[in-house]
Amino acid sequence: MTDTVAVADWQAWQRSWDRQQEWYLPDREERFRVMLDAVEAVVGPEPRILDLACGTGSISDRALRRFPGATSTGVDLDPALLTIARGHFAAEPRAEFVTADLRDPAWTERLPHRAYDAVLTATALHWLRSDELRALYGQVAGVVREGGVFLNADHMPDPETPRLNAADHAYQKARQARARAEGTQDWVDWWQTAARDEVLAGPVAERFSIFGNPADGDHADGETQPVAWHAGALRAAGFGEARAVWCSPSDAMVLGLK
Repeated sequence: MTDTVAVADWQAWQRSWDRQQEWYLPDREERFRVMLDAVEAVVGPEPRILDLACGTGSISDRALRRFPGATSTGVDLDPALLTIARGHFAAEPRAEFVTADLRDPAWTERLPHRAYDAVLTATALHWLRSDELRALYGQVAGVVREGGVFLNADHMPDPETPRLNAADHAYQKARQARARAEGTQDWVDWWQTAARDEVLAGPVAERFSIFGNPADGDHADGETQPVAWHAGALRAAGFGEARAVWCSPSDAMVLGLK
């Protein structure tokens, strides 16, 4: 008798995560492209990147494929998503991952480098309250080098366009319903599938102990703010320039130039 050791297909889990996220964000790849275009324009094709609230490392994956001379540090608190990231990038020496809570004032002390050319994040910081995000922007300003760039693509609805917001919300709900009918997993389904996986079950249980089980209705207590708020907060944090560089009816990407 020989013991059978369970082995996860990390690339398959990465693809599965991407599909689930694209159910919510059909323009996800477009925002990644615009983000990396801005990185190359500002700091060149060999950036040292900090992938903030990295999840499975989706930004790092696109950045390292596009920029052969780049390196990336991913930072996140979620043990399940970091397990997938570390498995997916196990053979990639240009990528490393750090476990840290962005609400911890000392999280930057866990980073392997004191300064980065680019700090990038997408669809993650809306989990924070506005006061927490202001504090985080100040900490990010401390790790972006002079001349470096910060980019945040996230939910940034404009309260001055309520009819457009409502129309887009209804359209997206209808699109999602069609995709669900065709078998696309949503957030809850994806996590329940991961919880049943022999390799991921432990990290997922740990994740549930931190954030709660999505099946029980877990949700962030964060707040969304419009683009102008983010640009103002970045300037107050020490960025010399800040503005939107991409937007959709509900989301936007703000850039801060140090």
